[in-house]
Amino acid sequence: MLNAGQGIVDEVEAAIRAGSAEKCIEAAKRVTGLFLASAGSFNSEQVELFDNVLERLVKTIELRALADISARMALTHISEQLAPVTQAPPAIIRRLASNDEIRIARPILQESSRLNTEDLVEIAKTKSELHLLAVAGRWWLKEVVTDALLARRFASVSHRLVSNPGAKVSADGFAIILAQAEHDPVLAVQTGIRADLPPELRVQLLHDATEEVRSRLLQRAPSHLFEEIRHAIAAVAAGVEREMSRARDFTAAKRHVARLKDSGELNEAALLGFARQRMYEETIAALAELAQASIEVIRPLMQSLRSEGLLVPCRAAGLSWETTAAVMECRYSTGSMGPVELANAKSQFTRITHANADRMLRFWQVRASQPPKPGERSR
Repeated sequence: MLNAGQGIVDEVEAAIRAGSAEKCIEAAKRVTGLFLASAGSFNSEQVELFDNVLERLVKTIELRALADISARMALTHISEQLAPVTQAPPAIIRRLASNDEIRIARPILQESSRLNTEDLVEIAKTKSELHLLAVAGRWWLKEVVTDALLARRFASVSHRLVSNPGAKVSADGFAIILAQAEHDPVLAVQTGIRADLPPELRVQLLHDATEEVRSRLLQRAPSHLFEEIRHAIAAVAAGVEREMSRARDFTAAKRHVARLKDSGELNEAALLGFARQRMYEETIAALAELAQASIEVIRPLMQSLRSEGLLVPCRAAGLSWETTAAVMECRYSTGSMGPVELANAKSQFTRITHANADRMLRFWQVRASQPPKPGERSR
């Protein structure tokens, strides 16, 4: 091997001196082939020799790779050949993994066991989104690596990680994912069915999730998580109902709305402002005034998780869809309605005429003002 090693070094020196990319590429292919032929039998000194030789060749080829497609193809091929080899020369592996050309780096990033934790963290901190995606698909990842990947806040990387059962995610990492999942139903479902999602974070996800996401979570839940998710959804739903139905004092809200009315400032814009700020009492009081109804009629509609009833006073008040949607979302202390729920509500809203909405609201108003019949529970 000593003589062969010297012959390889001499061949490389000649190729580099000649300054020919073609000769360097040919030499790199030959050196890689020689290494692969007996990779399992080399000692550490021999691996180091190949490492030094290949690194010199690759450095030379990289200078041409920016403009030469054949050089890029050669480096990609070397990367693909070395990626699955457990004894691959470590220096050349790190060099290929850090190449800005993702086609060259990807095989190493996805597969090579020669990259250590520090290598992966450095790549996660410094390289492109495509490099991070390749790392996120590795069959096994420690929390320190996923933390570094998630810190860059790429949604595509979060999707790849939560769908990778071999990627370990810390509580801090899951917190980043949950923040992204608030506006990404697919990510919310993928995250919700992770077996390692801490129970308190699963409850948080479900609390902020739409009904559509909760339903899809139950459909996708593996058997060992189904009961946990079902109980969490029930607990969250009960919590939402308690939030909606808890005792509230409308005194200050009614005074505020009355002052706006007296000054001529009570209008749709004022209601939209209340709703967007999730000012629950003020939203109800303002909607009641604009729809010419009482708080006693509007509040039960706001307490309901169904949207149909609440559309009636909004239509009767002549509100736009934008304001109506904001009023509906004001029912929740956090989270938002899903796109499917909103689309269904908008379709219903457009079908309700102002006259029909006004007539129905007047009927509800009369019924609410009547005393309960004997034996009937007071509302």
